Amino acid sequence: MALNLNKKLKLYYNIGEVAKMFGLNESTLRYWEQEFPYLKPKTSGPAKIRQYQEKDIEEIRVIHNLIKVRGFKIAAAKKILSQNRKGADKKADVLESLMGVRDQLQALKRQFDGLQ
Repeated sequence: MALNLNKKLKLYYNIGEVAKMFGLNESTLRYWEQEFPYLKPKTSGPAKIRQYQEKDIEEIRVIHNLIKVRGFKIAAAKKILSQNRKGADKKADVLESLMGVRDQLQALKRQFDGLQ
């Protein structure tokens, strides 16, 4: 049997790990869970420990893009997501790709500046 290198090794992430991924406070994620009803991580145990799956992290990525990156208010983000969910997802993907290209170009510029 071949080794699948693309397979995610972790099925669940705790709230601290997810907050760190996006540079957010845990309280921000809890608040977003209240404001965006489709963002519902699995909870376990009597302490109701949140367990985020990849689908939850994808939802957070789109919300983060709208609110933190693009500067929309929560009401505007809700409206965008309810009216054009696929468009918001696509814009988040494009923006993430462009930011990656920008970072690569900046690294190349630093290397080029170091040669001079």
